[in-house]
Amino acid sequence: MSAQAKPLGAVQKMARLTRVFGTPALRVRFVRGLRFRLMLSYVIFFSLLLVALGLLFRHELKTQLDGDVETLLNDDWGAIKGWVSIENARPKWEQPEDEDETGIVAQLKQVYFIADDRGNALEYSDEYQSLRLDSRSEIQRILELPEGKTEYTVRRDGEGKPYLIKRGWMAGPRRRLHYFLAMGRSLADSQRTVAQLTRDYFLFLPVLIALSSLLGWIFAGRALGPLNSVAQAALNITGSNLSLRIPQRGAGDELDRLIHSFNRMTARLSQSFEQIRRFSTDVSHELRTPLTSIRGQLEVALFTAETPEQYREAMTNALEDVERLSSIVRALLLLSEAESGQLALQKAPLDLGEVALDIVEQFQIPAQEKALRLRANIVPGCVVPADRVQIDRLLSNLLSNAVKYTPAGGSVWVRVGPAESPTFASVEVEDSGVGIAAGDLPHIFDRFYRVRNAETNRVSGLGLGLSFVSWIVEAHGGRIDVASTPGAGTRFRILLPREAEPVAPRQAEPEAALRNA
Repeated sequence: MSAQAKPLGAVQKMARLTRVFGTPALRVRFVRGLRFRLMLSYVIFFSLLLVALGLLFRHELKTQLDGDVETLLNDDWGAIKGWVSIENARPKWEQPEDEDETGIVAQLKQVYFIADDRGNALEYSDEYQSLRLDSRSEIQRILELPEGKTEYTVRRDGEGKPYLIKRGWMAGPRRRLHYFLAMGRSLADSQRTVAQLTRDYFLFLPVLIALSSLLGWIFAGRALGPLNSVAQAALNITGSNLSLRIPQRGAGDELDRLIHSFNRMTARLSQSFEQIRRFSTDVSHELRTPLTSIRGQLEVALFTAETPEQYREAMTNALEDVERLSSIVRALLLLSEAESGQLALQKAPLDLGEVALDIVEQFQIPAQEKALRLRANIVPGCVVPADRVQIDRLLSNLLSNAVKYTPAGGSVWVRVGPAESPTFASVEVEDSGVGIAAGDLPHIFDRFYRVRNAETNRVSGLGLGLSFVSWIVEAHGGRIDVASTPGAGTRFRILLPREAEPVAPRQAEPEAALRNA
């Protein structure tokens, strides 16, 4: 029984401790909690403040009580010279006439010492003797002090009681003779009062600290109440209700700024989720169209083709759709590599005018098919350190958008030249197309974002081109500005840092024709 009772008792004891203090994990979580830390900070600050105030009050009280004793001692010093005189080298006390004077003389005689100019003791009280009579050397030093000059010192008797002693000299019957005089007052009462107050205060201090801990816990809970509301609201936000916003408290404090930042974060998340949903829809549409076309063409060839030419035509059409499908996948992979930092730039001195002329020449046929005027205005010698492949992609994306969103009979301009600042080169692509609404301008460089209106809905795309443009400009240390008027056109202006020493530009044959087109 005893062998089994011991383990059972230990288990019961551990169970009781667990009920009282909780599991170790709960205790750790409690100690690390923000409410506990705020309460602990408050208690530590309040405790240090109380200790500092107690010590300060103790010092002030001791100073005040010691000052009162010193004042009484000074009064005794002035009074004793009216009650004692030196006659025949001996102190002579005047006889009091009433009870009040008797009490005064008795007080003066409690702690005093009189010696002649050679250091010989003439008269002293028993209490002063218990404090140690002054030596001859000390008496001689005091007698040499200037007239009216005195000294204060603290001495303790055999029982350790402190006394404040005042020492100086008094004149004898002949002014040339000085007599040593010392008087004292006990500091025991004042020090006892200070010690009692200090003891009572610091005995009561734990109660104050415990009370401050309780108040700190309550105040910390109230201070964290709105924060808990924010946390609860955050728990209620999911991917399906990102439109939920936490109301502002109107206090203008740190918590309101946190709520404002949280609401802005949820707005950005909502926008990102919306972009992803739009992207999924667009990608599904863009991928479904070529896949459906490929499947249809192959099925037709499988069931109806009879000659090699018919099979070849079906395979050719399918390969074109496969290429379209591959271009979409490549664009997605390239954007992913660019944003993840895996796409490294191969910078070299590059003449922007030459690149622009090459890209403009490539878009002349698509522009002519839509009856557009594609013009170029190039200032030679605008050299920048850049990656040729990425600059080609940048200009191709901008010109592709300009051609796609400009109606027949419109115009597209490409301008390359120095910027207002000599350290930058400027590239502009301007069109007279449908334009971009002011509400869409801040988002056109976001991934998968597409401007939705009657004109743009007729043009297919994923909304990745301008994301590439923004990344390429940023990777080259430049900046891009957009100005647009709905129904009148759009102008993209790009500023890229220039090379210190530009190289001579390559002369292209179609340059003159492009400038005059």
